[in-house]
Amino acid sequence: MGLLQGATELFPVSSLGHSVIIPSLLHWQFQQSDPTFVPFLVLLHLGTAGALLVLYRQQWVDIIRAFFTAAVRGRITTPAERLAMLLMTGTIPAAILGVFFETRIKSLFASPYVAAGFLGVNGLLLLGFEQLRRRAERRAAVDSKPREEQEQSFAQAERISFRAAAVIGACQALAFLPGMSRSGVTIGGGLLAGLRHQEAARFSFLLATPTILGAGIVEVPQLLSTGVPIGEYIAAALLSGVAAYASARFLLRYFRSGRLDPYGWYCIAAGAVSLVLLTFRV
Repeated sequence: MGLLQGATELFPVSSLGHSVIIPSLLHWQFQQSDPTFVPFLVLLHLGTAGALLVLYRQQWVDIIRAFFTAAVRGRITTPAERLAMLLMTGTIPAAILGVFFETRIKSLFASPYVAAGFLGVNGLLLLGFEQLRRRAERRAAVDSKPREEQEQSFAQAERISFRAAAVIGACQALAFLPGMSRSGVTIGGGLLAGLRHQEAARFSFLLATPTILGAGIVEVPQLLSTGVPIGEYIAAALLSGVAAYASARFLLRYFRSGRLDPYGWYCIAAGAVSLVLLTFRV
């Protein structure tokens, strides 16, 4: 489960969806309706957050320093300060929506059928994001250029508006639904805001860290109870971090010229096949 979560969290294919569906398909002894299941998944996400902190360690030092500098000065003067405030703006909507819908959302984790259905919806969204990006490329008259040149026509993360950052942050709330990918919807939101694919992925990965850490503060203490194999869970989180680090390095290279399309088709196929297998109890 740790490797599965870490490998799928940053890919736009929904780690939560896979973590709900795969145990049911393979008849693993996980009870998705158990009160500790969601906290366990959040602990695995903390492994991912740790990997991202390692990957972006120097950027986070700059971002934190820039945040306090801009806050004390009362205005933004550098790209690092703007990025820090954009990340704060993007984190707030997900935090509010997560607290408001927490109880209703948790009930969905008991159903692999729901997760498989949302996985298909996630795939359709990814294809839709790319279709809109192709229209933007045609409007910018760059669709005939090589892919890497096309990407250079779009913006870096520090250039988006605060409204766009808030919308991207709100999109994170969709990932509370198992089968909907947090990275998928935030990367897609970044594309709609005019970012390059690689920059949309970077903003998504940076935005993931405070969101996951916040969820960890709320959920993980519930694991500190009698009968929970906390040592095994921590080992799983470490494996999740290793897999997430490798995934992030791969995706940042891939998105220099790659698109979301392959992952969209994968999600549609995986959701459909999972529904069939679950229905016929294969």
